[in-house]
Order: sequence, then C-alpha cells, then structure tokens
Amino acid sequence: MNTYSILLVEDDPDDVELMIQALQDNNVPYRMETISQGDKVVPHLEHCEKLPDVVVLDLNLPKLHGREILSRLKALPRLQRLPVVILTTASSQQERDQCLQLGADLFITKPSTVKGFNEMIAAIVERVRSQPDLSR
Repeated sequence: MNTYSILLVEDDPDDVELMIQALQDNNVPYRMETISQGDKVVPHLEHCEKLPDVVVLDLNLPKLHGREILSRLKALPRLQRLPVVILTTASSQQERDQCLQLGADLFITKPSTVKGFNEMIAAIVERVRSQPDLSR
C-alpha cells in the first residue's frame, strides 16, 4: 500500500486534528505537512524537491485566501497538475463553481461528524489513486 503525501493548508488546529484522526481511523498510510498561512503555500511548493500527492486547501486562511492560492498553483507549470481538494466551511454553489472553474479537483464542505470526515478521507484517497503519475 502506498503512503500518501498530503499538504494540508488549514489554520484551525481542531480541523487538523480531525483530519489526522480520520486518516488514522481509515488506516490510510500518510505523511502530512501542515501550513496555516496562505502566503506560505506557493513558495513552499515551488521549493519542494518532491511534490505532495495532494493539497487539501481551506479557503478562509490568514494572509492569502484559498481561492487565490488555487489560482496561483494552477498558473505555475510545475504545480498546475497537482491535485487540489478544497475543504471548507463555505457551501455556496457559487463558491463551489468558482473553485472548480479555477482547477480544484474536488470541493468538499467540511463535515461536522466523524462519519462525514471518514467519507471525506475516502473521497480524497480515491481522487489521489485515480491521479496519473506526475513524474516528479
């Protein structure tokens, strides 16, 4: 079984803990880095030797909004094929459409239950598994 490399961009420590718990509950082998400020994401990825398998991105972040991060990622040739999953409390159809139009692979409204987090992890893992090898 592959170990999934995840970059979690999230400023709420409780949501970080819920993500870790859901990964463990679902026996997903993972390595995870966490960034809590929006302005740090693109520079971090530009200097990564090996890109993560997926970026899980909150929208409401300090310093730089998640939509802007997504837009910047998709504008850079090395990063534009990197799978990005939006994980946010925002649930409007307009927000969802805008993120998908900018290149997000999935848009998930943050679950409020453990079962919801487990379902979310399953969706993220399935998305990563279906991603072609990016030959980093």
